[in-house]
Amino acid sequence: MDHLLTLETPSPSSHVPPVNANVPVPVHVPSLTPNLTMSHQIPNISPENFRLAPPTTTTMSTEKSFPTLLVPKPEPFDDFLAAQDSQQPHFSPGCEEDDQSDLYNEFYRVSQLFNATFGTSLGPFFATNDSANVGPSVVEDTGNNVCNPDLNLNPNIAVESTDSQSYDNNNNDLAIVVVPEKQEQEATAAVAVARKRASQVMELVRVSDLSMKEHINCREVIRRTRMVYDSLRVLASIEEEKRFAAEVAVMEEERRVAEEKRLAEERRLAEEVAVMEEEMRIGEEKGAAAAGGEVETETPSGKKRRIRIRGDMRAAALMRKSQLWLYRDKRIVGPIPGVYVGDVFLFRMELCVVGLHMQIQAGIDYLPKSRCSNGEPIATSVIVSGGYEDDMELDDGDVIIYTGHGGQEKNSSRQICDQKLVGGNLALERSMHYGIEVRVIRGMKYEGSASGSGKIYVYDGVYRIVECWFDVGKSGFGVYKYKLLRIEGQAKMGSAVLKDAREIRKSGLDFKPMYCLSVDISDKREKVPIRLFNDIDDSQEPLYYQYLPNTSFPPFVFHQSGKATGCECVEACTDGCFCSVKNGGEHPYNLQGLLVRGKPLIFECGPFCSCPPNCRNRVAQKGLKYRLEVFRSTQTGWGVRSLDLIQAGAFICEYTGVVLTREQAQILTMNGDSLIYPNRFSDRWAEWGDLSQIYTEYARPSYPSIPPLDFSLDVSTMRNVACYMSHSSSPNVFVQFVLYDHNNLMFPHVMLYAIENIPPMRELSIDYGVADEWTGKLSICM
Repeated sequence: MDHLLTLETPSPSSHVPPVNANVPVPVHVPSLTPNLTMSHQIPNISPENFRLAPPTTTTMSTEKSFPTLLVPKPEPFDDFLAAQDSQQPHFSPGCEEDDQSDLYNEFYRVSQLFNATFGTSLGPFFATNDSANVGPSVVEDTGNNVCNPDLNLNPNIAVESTDSQSYDNNNNDLAIVVVPEKQEQEATAAVAVARKRASQVMELVRVSDLSMKEHINCREVIRRTRMVYDSLRVLASIEEEKRFAAEVAVMEEERRVAEEKRLAEERRLAEEVAVMEEEMRIGEEKGAAAAGGEVETETPSGKKRRIRIRGDMRAAALMRKSQLWLYRDKRIVGPIPGVYVGDVFLFRMELCVVGLHMQIQAGIDYLPKSRCSNGEPIATSVIVSGGYEDDMELDDGDVIIYTGHGGQEKNSSRQICDQKLVGGNLALERSMHYGIEVRVIRGMKYEGSASGSGKIYVYDGVYRIVECWFDVGKSGFGVYKYKLLRIEGQAKMGSAVLKDAREIRKSGLDFKPMYCLSVDISDKREKVPIRLFNDIDDSQEPLYYQYLPNTSFPPFVFHQSGKATGCECVEACTDGCFCSVKNGGEHPYNLQGLLVRGKPLIFECGPFCSCPPNCRNRVAQKGLKYRLEVFRSTQTGWGVRSLDLIQAGAFICEYTGVVLTREQAQILTMNGDSLIYPNRFSDRWAEWGDLSQIYTEYARPSYPSIPPLDFSLDVSTMRNVACYMSHSSSPNVFVQFVLYDHNNLMFPHVMLYAIENIPPMRELSIDYGVADEWTGKLSICM
């Protein structure tokens, strides 16, 4: 691709390469052992003000001319990051023909000589805020555990620091591309202008050669970070509900005062009965209109209603303030440690939090030239969401024709001017030139999305850019196109898995392939069918058990010791109602039915409550709503996966069985152990909603309290789909005890909720409380 560059030799005053551009920076990926191989600095290939001609390929006619490139629509910008960018002044070193400049030059020259002679020995004692401008580049240490999995998991674990002195400044063996020696020498003569330390240091690195233990550790970091994000997002929805309720209360008060004034006026003008009746009719119509929805935008006094903050943005802002965004001090090339192909993200902000794609709105994420050692931008990831009319996919997504950014009409995918080879477009071309792969995230509309657009984002793996050309798009304007080829050896694309699950759902009960043993093992006892699939062997064991949709309690459990009580809500449970008080003064679910935080016990509205069936506090008792599938697995025997997308905090199903007391269980175990003991499940419920990293005063919920459980579930003859879920020490499902049909604290329902976003066809797992080395599931379910 060298023929694509047209270089102009700048004058000494027009461009000065950045200082110490060739120094490789050791990357500190927490809890990772020294066998990490980090990649390196990009070389200075051309001066900062080089000019690039539009690239062409042999497939295009070189005689065809294009109109002069217009200035394209700028890259989408979001005010969310404006505060940070404003703290990072653009640095463009240069020379000035005055005495003050000569003084700075002489001071800089002496500083360089001093640093080269004494920097190694005196560096730790004379480090200043400006030390990043002189001498070797240093990754800024924020003092927080945002990029340190070990500190996230256990603050007592010591992390080995990497001494930058052990890296030879002239050693380019680990570089992604080699830094020319000539440019390294020129860098020492650069004139530096004193500036503040940037709030964010960017380094281009690659993580490789991770052991299995390191992979597991990184996955746990990603899992816990996303759990905090989802917990904050759900909590924000509750706060929005309260804010809206307060606004409605103010409006109601204003309406009440207005009504009192109107009645006073009626009494004063009683003699004008006919006129007053007409005024009353008009007033009632206005009041009905206000109650019917106008309170959403305007109060009776004419004041505009405050715009509500999105939960995903608020969660990301809080995590950023607490320095919980991952990999903020570097840009990782290739896969992100701990992020798996097929992981689903409900919002783009979550991509930023985990470091998968750092652009809030733009589709191309890249390290800008101002932060690259060679002054050239390098792309790290792209989002393919059909935002450009010229995007194409070939070979079921293994080959992508990706259109560059810019030149679009506002709020439309139509091109209105030519694109330029700048910003993200240039970054993609440079990544192709250096052979640097990019991550691909697909944005697609999917059932179960939590965003207003109906989109979700799924990570499809890494691709290599193999071709770049300038072409005329469908709207007649010039666009840059890139051919992306998926690298082999990766797991199946997440977007392809989502499409397969959608096709199975559409087929319904009519879809019964060769390996589908049953389209519904519940025999219509559940609201949705549960498939049985086995393409491993001839086992049909789940068909031999009677399906039990709800736990079978002994009759004495329902005997009320006193007068049965419940809330007296008419339309829906309100703040301060009886059921809300039993749950600690707050509703356990938000309006979307997601659990706000785990607790020792949750009280749902029961048969003695006056609220209707659609009350927000009636969730788990409604039963299964996701389409699950029991499948045969080579690793876990039988397993369970969902054909639907399950959001974090959503109720999945109940773990059912026949309840036995201790005495009954002792007799039954003489003939073999087929029992589940609810008290042995781990307290994973405490992880959902744990915001101790955000709020220092956060305390683990202890109310409503629950006594020690002393019963078991017999699943020897009757069971449900939950019995086939596998065990994991890092589960995506947790157990939450719930009461709704009786008030006996000794016998709660064992309910299962999602602790993270679970994409379709991913196996569901829970922590049975067994030893970590136990990797299978309980023997009764094999």
